[in-house]
Amino acid sequence: MINKISLLIILPLFLIMNAQASTKNEPDFNLVNTCPPSFELINVANKPSVCHLVNLYQFYDSVQNRGVGGLQTSLPENREGFTPQQIDLGRYLFFDPLLSKDGSLSCASCHQPEKGFSDDLDRSIGITGEKVARSAPSLWNVGFLDKFFWDGRAATLEQQAQGPLFSAVEMGNTPDNLLKTLTKNKIYIQMFKEAFPQDKKLSLSQVYRALAAFQTTLISLNSRYDRYAQGYHQALNKKEIAGLNIFRSFVARCAECHQPPLFTNSQIAVIGSPDPKNMPFDIGAQKTYQDLGIDPEKARKLRGGFKVPTLRNIVKTAPYMHSGRYCKLRDAVKFYNDG
Repeated sequence: MINKISLLIILPLFLIMNAQASTKNEPDFNLVNTCPPSFELINVANKPSVCHLVNLYQFYDSVQNRGVGGLQTSLPENREGFTPQQIDLGRYLFFDPLLSKDGSLSCASCHQPEKGFSDDLDRSIGITGEKVARSAPSLWNVGFLDKFFWDGRAATLEQQAQGPLFSAVEMGNTPDNLLKTLTKNKIYIQMFKEAFPQDKKLSLSQVYRALAAFQTTLISLNSRYDRYAQGYHQALNKKEIAGLNIFRSFVARCAECHQPPLFTNSQIAVIGSPDPKNMPFDIGAQKTYQDLGIDPEKARKLRGGFKVPTLRNIVKTAPYMHSGRYCKLRDAVKFYNDG
């Protein structure tokens, strides 16, 4: 899966970035009309055809058993309803630095496919050249989640997209400038018309929806673990099976928060992960719930709380924790073992 998506970067995006007002020799650019791997095209009466995820976990019905490490556990609902063209447009936007203020950063700058859709930094580097407050979380299987950012402050992928786009220390753009940049680009105008034929003009809501559409197709559900869970026990070796049994046990209790098959429960947890030296204490989800007007006492209980991250492709997403506190997976495991 990673190799396939890595190939997406090797695309002539310069054609899009450099397409200005020229009317001669303008390339004829068309979005794909087929769904990504693991998705099938579903025809809906009197509506555009949309991509529907198909996987073996959909045959399981075990919602009530989540948290105890059951192998054949069903998945939560995933975001759907996107057309192939909207997904393809989101793919181009995701890898295009045109979305940043000065054309230097794309979404993929911090969420790199070959690095588990993270960036192997303790804290990502934004448009100012300085490190931001937290590490870049993996984007695998985000279409199944209902909380986004480490502090859970966004409820949808569309809301999440606006955070880095318009953060002064991340991509540094503004809504007006982003819309102006895109509407000056004739190829993007053509692509948005293909992806949103019912709309009369390009809008920022289309940008957010296209980015969300692409991210919902970042599916990791066919690893060796998945093949083992679905009955092919030769997919894992003896040591891996022993480790999985400990992971699922009531002694280690890893699976209570990192619930298979997503290996997250998308909840906020307060585990006391230490901040790096010389960094101020990060109150995490406490601020999110204060901003929502939650009872101050309840918000206080979430002080230093962060969303449980997925463990999918974990060997590719070091360093670990919201602040990148631990460089090695062994150190992160030791933190939990030490209580």
